[in-house]
Amino acid sequence: MPVLAKTGDAIRSEVIGSLLRPAYLKLAREQREAGTMADVDFKGIEDRAVDEAIALQETAGIDVITDGEQRRYAFYGHLVDAMDGFDKEGGWAIPFRDDAGDQLVLKRPVVVERLRWRRSMCGEEWVYLRARTSHRAKVTLISAQQAAAYYDPEKSRAAYPTRDAYLADIVDLSRREVTELGRLGCTYVQIDAPQYAALLDPELREGYRKRGSDPDKLIDTCIELDNAIISDHPGITFGMHICRGNNQSRYYAQGGYEPIARIFQRTKFNRFLLEYDDQRSGGFEPLRHVPHDR
Repeated sequence: MPVLAKTGDAIRSEVIGSLLRPAYLKLAREQREAGTMADVDFKGIEDRAVDEAIALQETAGIDVITDGEQRRYAFYGHLVDAMDGFDKEGGWAIPFRDDAGDQLVLKRPVVVERLRWRRSMCGEEWVYLRARTSHRAKVTLISAQQAAAYYDPEKSRAAYPTRDAYLADIVDLSRREVTELGRLGCTYVQIDAPQYAALLDPELREGYRKRGSDPDKLIDTCIELDNAIISDHPGITFGMHICRGNNQSRYYAQGGYEPIARIFQRTKFNRFLLEYDDQRSGGFEPLRHVPHDR
């Protein structure tokens, strides 16, 4: 979805999240995974989808352009596809619901082997995008806390004895990726952190407590991990995006930002890209915590 941000007297617009992937791209991805389409043919189709996404944004007058995440099967696909060590759909499923009570269950990845770098997560996305637009552009990475959801105490233990050990690798690999993006000329990175939504939803916060976890301590851990990834990358602007897990107009969390408001003051992000398009996003009062220089 587009978001408008006011800077001085200017209104900046940029796309947040994936643009809908066209049917021809989804079909081509299925054929490639089935072994009935060659990589060279698939890449041509993928390039077409990216070109269309860029043209759509430029025609609409969007200031900051993305590739629409067309090269990913999901918003977290850059991590899963670039690293050896994940079972793509072996993780615990998360239900998304709508206001009518209908649910959609999403299968998530799970780490089952020690992570091994296969390729840059976003290098191909960025270099192609950079060459195709004269607009300012950005790439997206998921937060460490989002990646934490892909650790299962039973299924992941053989690879990493603890979640912290896994997250240490996630932080290192994410920092390596940001460094590479900077080398390639990228100056704007968006960190997608929908997992924070689980820490602002009253019911989900209570669920953490019942399972023996303090949601406020988890917020502190999230802040520490995010800062570890984005620190010491001169010349790169970092934006944090928080939503409530939108998937085909369904969501998994609701509530205002007050329970997590200290992220505005304690994280090192330059921009906060926040969901404010419905009643379940809460009011604007928590924005009083945002420093004046952000």
